[in-house]
Amino acid sequence: MRPTMPRAEKAPTTATAPTGKHARREGYEDGALLTVDDVHVRFHTRNGVVHAVEGVSLSLSEGEVLAVVGESGSGKTVFTRRVMGLIAGSRDTEVSGTVTFDGSTLTELDAKGLSAVWGKEIALVLQDPMTSLNPVKRIGAQITETLILHQKLSKQDANARAVELLRSVGLSEPERRVRQYPHELSGGMRQRVTIAIALSCSPRLLLADEPTTALDVTVQAQILDLLGDLQSRLGMAMLLVTHDLRVVRSRSDRIAVMYAGRIVETAPTKDLFDAPRMPYTEALMNAVPPITGPNHVRLAVIPGRPPDLLAPPTGCRFSPRCPYAQDRCLTEEPPLRDAAALPGGAAVDHSYRCWYPVGTPENAQARRVNAERGETAAGTPVTGEMVPA
Repeated sequence: MRPTMPRAEKAPTTATAPTGKHARREGYEDGALLTVDDVHVRFHTRNGVVHAVEGVSLSLSEGEVLAVVGESGSGKTVFTRRVMGLIAGSRDTEVSGTVTFDGSTLTELDAKGLSAVWGKEIALVLQDPMTSLNPVKRIGAQITETLILHQKLSKQDANARAVELLRSVGLSEPERRVRQYPHELSGGMRQRVTIAIALSCSPRLLLADEPTTALDVTVQAQILDLLGDLQSRLGMAMLLVTHDLRVVRSRSDRIAVMYAGRIVETAPTKDLFDAPRMPYTEALMNAVPPITGPNHVRLAVIPGRPPDLLAPPTGCRFSPRCPYAQDRCLTEEPPLRDAAALPGGAAVDHSYRCWYPVGTPENAQARRVNAERGETAAGTPVTGEMVPA
C-alpha cells in the first residue's frame, strides 16, 4: 500500500503589511536604496514563451551586500539586466513590475533618463571582461569616457583620475596600462579594469554579475577580495550574482536563492547557512565539496536539470528534483512564507517557498514516506547521495 502524506498547513505569518493598491509585496522594504517589486520578464519565441523571471521582489539597503545565488539558467542574469534597465519591453519581450532606486522608478525612465543613472549612480560588472571592453580603444580612453560624461572633468584631469583608479584596483604600472589595449592584458587584469570603470564615478550601487566566472581560481579570490574591500571602503551597496555559495558566505549580508525564474528563499547569510528551509538551498549547500575531512567523499547531487522555462512544471518548480516532494508539491505552488513562524524559528527577514520546509516535522515525515516507497511523488528515486543523513 502506498504511504500517504498528511497535508502540511500553511505557516501563519507574523508580519503585517499595507493592503489594497499600495500593498507591499514580499521582499519590499521601506527606505531601501533599491526596491524590486513583482518583476516579470518573458521572451516570446517561435517555440513559445520563456518565463525567465517570475514575480521577483526584493530590496537592498545603503551599504548592504545582497547575493543572488542559483544554477545556470535560473534567471539571475536576466533579472540583473532588468534591474539595470538593459531589458525593456518590446514585441518579443514582455516585462512588468517596478524597479525603484532611491525613490526614482527606473522602469519608467526613457533611454536618456537611464543614461543619467548608468555609471553615475548604478554600475555593472559583467562576467567576461574581454567582451565588456571595447577591443579597439585604449584602456585609458574607456575609463575617461565615463569621467568626462558624468563628472564633467577635463581630459587632463580625467586621464590623471584614470591612473588613480587603475592603481586603486591593484594594477601595477597604471601609467602604462592606460595606453594599452584589452588584448594586451590578462583576464584578471581586464576584470580589474572593468571594476575601475564601474567605480569611476563612485556609484551608490554596484551590480556584479558572475564577476569571476571567466577567471582561474586564484584570480577569482583576488577579484572577490578586491570587490569586498572596495565596497567596504566606499560604502556602496552591491548586488552580487553567482552560482557558488562558497563565494558569498563571507562576502554578503543577505542571500536570495533563485530557481527557475523565482526567488525561493531569502535570509541573512548566517541564518541561511545555519538553517536553510528550502530543499533547493539545502541541495546547493550539500553539493559543495568539503574543504576538510576525508579525501574521497561521495558528493551529494541534485538529480535532473533545471526545468525548461518554455514549459515550467506546475506546482513547486523544484518538485521534479526534490528528494522530499509529495503529491501537493506537484499541483500547488507554495508562496513565500515566513520562517519566523516555524517551530523554533527566530530568524528575521527569512522567507522560503516550500510546503515541507527543511528542519520541520512535516519535512521529516516526507523524508520517511519517500524512503519507504523508494521514490518521490514525482517518481525520482531517493538515494543517499541526494539526501545525506
